[in-house]
Amino acid sequence: MPDLLSDQEVEELQEHDLSRIGVSLPSNLLNSFDQILKTRGYSSRSEGIRDAIRSYIRYYKWMADINGPRQGVITIVYDHHQRGLIASITDIQHDYMGLIQASLHSHVSHSRCVEVLLVRGEAKEVKEVAERLMAQKGVETVKLTTIPLEG
Repeated sequence: MPDLLSDQEVEELQEHDLSRIGVSLPSNLLNSFDQILKTRGYSSRSEGIRDAIRSYIRYYKWMADINGPRQGVITIVYDHHQRGLIASITDIQHDYMGLIQASLHSHVSHSRCVEVLLVRGEAKEVKEVAERLMAQKGVETVKLTTIPLEG
């Protein structure tokens, strides 16, 4: 695994060594992002993107650090019209039958669903199932929350 920057290093790089990037986004995603920036009072998209990237890095570091037996919840939001996605999600869940204790499925809108999985097992496997779900085309978000199991 590559070395990750500390929050302080990210802040220092942000101030001293700026790089320009180009990003292509669907207009609805950009519009939603712009609305959040306006609501939260950001002065620019760049500021909001830096904040989002810092948050993503912290989350990744947190996921990389979890270990041992864990109890947790994986929340998935996805487009159920995406060809083959429901079958892929079901296959992943079947691959981890010993880890997934329960699931809850809800139809949010005509095209979006949310699924909540209750998981219990070794952190490595919990992260693995979350990462496999994240990698599926049509999955909008995956959020993993865990706590350590005590004695």
